[in-house]
Amino acid sequence: MTAFRIEGAEGRPLTARLDLPGTEPRAYALFVHCLPSGTGSAAEVVTRALTAAGVGVLRIACDRPGEFTTERGFGATVADLVAAARRLRRRYAAPTLLVGHSHGGTALLAAAHRLADVRAVVTIGAPSGPPHADLSDRIARLGAALLVLHSPVDAEVGIEHAREIFEAARHPRSFLALDGADHHLTGTADAAFAASMLTAWAVRYLPAPAAAEPEEGRVVVAESGAGPYGQHLTAGHHALTADEPPPAGAGSGPSPYDYLLAGLGACTSMTVRMYADRKGWPLDGVTVSLRHSRVHAADCADCETTSGRIDRIDRVIRIDGGDLDDEQRARLLEIADRCPVHRTLRSETVIHTEAAPPRA
Repeated sequence: MTAFRIEGAEGRPLTARLDLPGTEPRAYALFVHCLPSGTGSAAEVVTRALTAAGVGVLRIACDRPGEFTTERGFGATVADLVAAARRLRRRYAAPTLLVGHSHGGTALLAAAHRLADVRAVVTIGAPSGPPHADLSDRIARLGAALLVLHSPVDAEVGIEHAREIFEAARHPRSFLALDGADHHLTGTADAAFAASMLTAWAVRYLPAPAAAEPEEGRVVVAESGAGPYGQHLTAGHHALTADEPPPAGAGSGPSPYDYLLAGLGACTSMTVRMYADRKGWPLDGVTVSLRHSRVHAADCADCETTSGRIDRIDRVIRIDGGDLDDEQRARLLEIADRCPVHRTLRSETVIHTEAAPPRA
């Protein structure tokens, strides 16, 4: 996440944040919302879903909702969003996706015709227009695919607004009901559903990800915007997430120590399987359960360290195979200690760190 300062159309500063995926973005989105912010909020969930799909997200919160009701205020808001999109274009690339919640969605509908690169627009619980203007002609000439998300029980912006937006638009257009959700998507499941649906719909209108072959053996980790510590991990063609559990983090993925244990467990199982297959032994399956803890060194009879605390990993290996004899089972347990990750953890490891140039 990067603070992104923008000078609005009338010279007033706009404070935004830019969330980037762990790899080169396939596209950029302008996300304007009237949602609560903070760990686990709907704004975070939507942003995280888009960045996981390779989309950079410039996020702007509606901090002047009263301006929506006046012609001058609404016009200034629209001009500010156009200025934000142009600033994003100069710094990175033009947004091809617009996502707007509530009044933010209405303002983006009014601004879209001034943003030539936009391919798709998503509204979430958006009014069909400000009190002083009819946007039906603007919506009809949107020139981009449209997805309307709205809850039938939205108590702040009635479902009739979704109908008016949808009927004014031309194809391609889609509507999806957020059944049971409130206006601000405060339900965790509601926010996750809206985020997953709009992302799945939007990516078909965005450029395909770069086809460059990832470097074998390199893992790239970058902040995901999911709470204070959420991370997006890329390993080859695989996209993963990491986080700290609540209350410190948002729990959006396994913790770093979970990944450490997973690496050791996977390596253990693979090593046992390879050995059994090479010997032709009747191994039906391997299950490895692991737990990490910190214990007093004085409680470890085989440790060189005698004071303070040390790291301990308890590993339980279940070897299934009714035709294996006791000697074969004992040998497979010995082989488990020879897995490469096990050896790395037990050996001297050098971690070399250097600074990369900052993003331009």
